[in-house]
Amino acid sequence: MSHTFNPTVLREYDIRGIIGETLGPDDARAIGRGFATLLRRAGGSRIVVGYDGRVSSPILEHALIEGINASGCDVIRIGMSATPMLYYAEASAEDVDGGIQITGSHNPANYNGFKMVFEGRPFFGKDILTIGQMAEAGDWDDGTGTVETRAVLDEYIERLLRGLDGIDPATLAAMRIGWDAGNGAAGPALEALAARLPGEHHLLFTDVDGTFPNHHPDPTVEANLEDLRRLVADKNLDFGVAFDGDGDRIGAIDGEGRVIWGDQLLMIYAEDLLKRLPKSTIIADVKASRALFDRVAEMGGVPLMWKTGHSLIKSKMKETGAPLAGEMSGHVFFADTYYGFDDALYAGIRLMAASARLDKSVSQLRTDMPQMLNTPEIRFQVDESRKFAAIDEVKQRLSGTDAKVDDTDGVRVTSDDGWWLLRASNTQDVLVARAESDTQAGLDRLLTQIDDQLAASGLERGEQAGH
Repeated sequence: MSHTFNPTVLREYDIRGIIGETLGPDDARAIGRGFATLLRRAGGSRIVVGYDGRVSSPILEHALIEGINASGCDVIRIGMSATPMLYYAEASAEDVDGGIQITGSHNPANYNGFKMVFEGRPFFGKDILTIGQMAEAGDWDDGTGTVETRAVLDEYIERLLRGLDGIDPATLAAMRIGWDAGNGAAGPALEALAARLPGEHHLLFTDVDGTFPNHHPDPTVEANLEDLRRLVADKNLDFGVAFDGDGDRIGAIDGEGRVIWGDQLLMIYAEDLLKRLPKSTIIADVKASRALFDRVAEMGGVPLMWKTGHSLIKSKMKETGAPLAGEMSGHVFFADTYYGFDDALYAGIRLMAASARLDKSVSQLRTDMPQMLNTPEIRFQVDESRKFAAIDEVKQRLSGTDAKVDDTDGVRVTSDDGWWLLRASNTQDVLVARAESDTQAGLDRLLTQIDDQLAASGLERGEQAGH
């Protein structure tokens, strides 16, 4: 027995494909066999499995469990759940050695995929390629595993609520917040959480519906925050929180309807955390604003710029002992009093906590930030075979100049005008650009530099690609 995956589904951070075209039950079975074999060879035997609200998820779950059992590992099923619930089940249970969440994250409804944790660490990059090589060779152990079902929701909600420990109940009781689950897998957990939270809470789209009938669940796209913005304005709420399809990424709107982007949220979390844990290292990805890195340093923290990608950031946190990290995409990782994984529900709780502890409204915290002019992520289609080569060409051309280049992940160039970034996406056939300046004229000059570099490699920004 062997299996060959479609080459497009084995991604850097996870396994992802289009149902019925590049991904199906046979792939899920092979993933189960490979993952279980690797875990057994490392001395483990129990894997927790969850799935998101997509129409295809239950079929993939069935096949995945078959594969895990056939290679001799036992399965603990937690059923339909947000990805952070799977991470929680894996991190908090002593009798679990690994976890697999079936999720298409924020991708269109016809996509699905797998996010994995192996003995407490992210499973990505070479690990995922190994699953492919093992399948090709049929290099799987045989055995017989068991299946048990475990309810984790109540325990998970209790753990989330501990994020408000020690805060004046009266301050929390005065808060009025809007929440948008976007018909994603976080809906049931959000309902259970809101029922227990102090304050007044208004919920949108908590029914799990894998066709996403109201708006696409990607909080990094401003159009997807329109319903939440309207709710905050109509009810005159303090702020609003939105989730992606599987609940591991957060988006936010302040009381005035302004988006609080990923790096701006991290600035709020950093201010709160550094008051309690001075001199901490705080990690952000290369797409984050210079204002964040400057602010962390100002507050006595140690800012660290790192590669984009939730698995890469989690690994860097473990290596450096950083208690907080985040990405522009809304993944935020708390390891001070939590487990260090990305959990948007917990990030929502921590936004309440930060506002209370800093004694400022979320709108005030947003107003206090430096007013930088920056572009959103500009994503444009580039052929898979060209995307990394183009970045190498840009690096080469800049190496002979006096440009200040950071090549942690792609090319980030800093000048008197500000900075610009070009990097290749690890998950799609796109290049990502971003620029930031204090002035419009500076921003225009930075964008011209990006265009000049692209033109020199025979490319142009052209049509923006979707997420």
